[in-house]
Amino acid sequence: MNEESLDSSVNEYIEIKNDKSDLKSKWEMAIGLQQVDNLASSETMKNLVKLNIKNEISLDELENKLKKYYDDLNDSYNRDEYECDFVSLRIMQILQNDMFYLTMDFYEYVHYFSFKDVYKFAGKFREVNISKDEEILSGDTVVYCDYNRIRDYLIYDFSVERQEDYNKLSASDKIISISNFTSCIWQVHPFMEGNTRTTAIFMIKYLKELGYNINYSLFKDNSKYFRNALVRSNYINNKFDIKEDNKYLIKFYESLLLGKNNNLKSEKLCIL
Repeated sequence: MNEESLDSSVNEYIEIKNDKSDLKSKWEMAIGLQQVDNLASSETMKNLVKLNIKNEISLDELENKLKKYYDDLNDSYNRDEYECDFVSLRIMQILQNDMFYLTMDFYEYVHYFSFKDVYKFAGKFREVNISKDEEILSGDTVVYCDYNRIRDYLIYDFSVERQEDYNKLSASDKIISISNFTSCIWQVHPFMEGNTRTTAIFMIKYLKELGYNINYSLFKDNSKYFRNALVRSNYINNKFDIKEDNKYLIKFYESLLLGKNNNLKSEKLCIL
């Protein structure tokens, strides 16, 4: 299937299945991942999640109840909680579906579906250049892809990754390759917001496709480490002789996929 056949603006990939395995850890991942933007769930959402984990309501029923809760508030709700609640729900719906394509358009689609309730630009590439002051970089920023080159860079990154044969790699080399690919597509930062969450969900889908068992709940307490590791893997400062450093992202993936008990503390990533 080529890129053109996956037009994320018209294709609806999500068809919810009744996969109830490991719901608790998946929810921990979906909600914990929101911590990259300091978002927390509403109490209503927390209660609905508990009911879903106990199989007392389906995801469809949870969605209906959540929509009614926010409709009843008549726009007087906490915007951060709204984003956390709906993005977490959409992530769960994506995870409950087996469909995956190693393409730029499916990457776009993950952003669209995850953020369609929140952002008008969901699934659309940014049209301006951006920077972000990073605490772990003492206020400096990663240099993100020029917006005019987003599509070119992503097409290249996905083309290279599709040529990788993971059956021929050792366990450690697989982790290195996965880390490199994650770092590359994140550095492009194609969307105005939600890049880390989109990359994480896309990679989880990809890793499942590669046959990995994933420790979903690792994101509960380490989502900020994951983002900061991506920052360090793409940060260069020639003045202070600082180069890209992928070791932190590798440590995260070793813990996520191989069960290693690595020290995932964000202060270890700080450049003073």
